[in-house]
Amino acid sequence: MTITYSCIANGRAVLAELALTGGSYQEAAATVLKLVLLRAEPKTIIQMGSFVYHTLFIDGITYLCASDNALDTVTPSAFLKNVSETFLRNPLMSQEHFSPSNAVATDFQQVLGKYMAKESQKTRKILGRIWWKHFKKIIVITMAILLSVIIILLSTNVIPT
Repeated sequence: MTITYSCIANGRAVLAELALTGGSYQEAAATVLKLVLLRAEPKTIIQMGSFVYHTLFIDGITYLCASDNALDTVTPSAFLKNVSETFLRNPLMSQEHFSPSNAVATDFQQVLGKYMAKESQKTRKILGRIWWKHFKKIIVITMAILLSVIIILLSTNVIPT
């Protein structure tokens, strides 16, 4: 699973955003932000097109990310939690809720990028572990079947001893 887009918004005004791939995220993000404000729920998950948009709504600030996997909700939730904690810890960021400067937006784009890359690396490691675990099982099962066939052939004298 890859987080391909993320943003932080106050209402419908985007304070900082970052897209790792090309696409029309701004239109979808605007729609999602509108829905989040209407619902006013702490967490929402909305599928639009081939992406799933996850949001975390805290004190009027919406943390949003887009992923390409509808089944994984843990990774985006962890990502949004990390971003929100970083945003709220930074006094410069929290002071600029209503009029973000370009420097603050650029600085927080780097924070978003760092967390997006970190989550992507975690996902790759997890997938690698899962693949290796299943590969080992396949090898063990294949060897067991092969040995069983050899034993059966030896016991029926198909293979002379």
